[in-house]
Amino acid sequence: MIDRFGALPPEVEQLMSIVAIKTLCRRANIEKVEAGPKGIVVAFRDNAFANPDGLVRYVTERGTFAKVRPDMRVVFIGDYEAPSRRLRETRRLMADLTRIAEGKKAGAVK
Repeated sequence: MIDRFGALPPEVEQLMSIVAIKTLCRRANIEKVEAGPKGIVVAFRDNAFANPDGLVRYVTERGTFAKVRPDMRVVFIGDYEAPSRRLRETRRLMADLTRIAEGKKAGAVK
């Protein structure tokens, strides 16, 4: 597309990132993601995750920057004031959770 139409507009790049996030969510059984300036909240479909031990380990590694709420949603706390950073960090987090759900080592690139 770039060869024919030139550089992609920022809106198209944002749309492509959102599609990538949605694809990762589907693979990790994530029902809902809410990203705001102070953090990212993740809800799992039927409150189930394919690799609960891996998820607990991941949340524990983040220390005070991640916690499980009583409604079984996981909150990842951070400074995501800039929308571009919020989108980038959400995509990174969804990629991490997908790797954990699929039983792959964190940091492995697919």
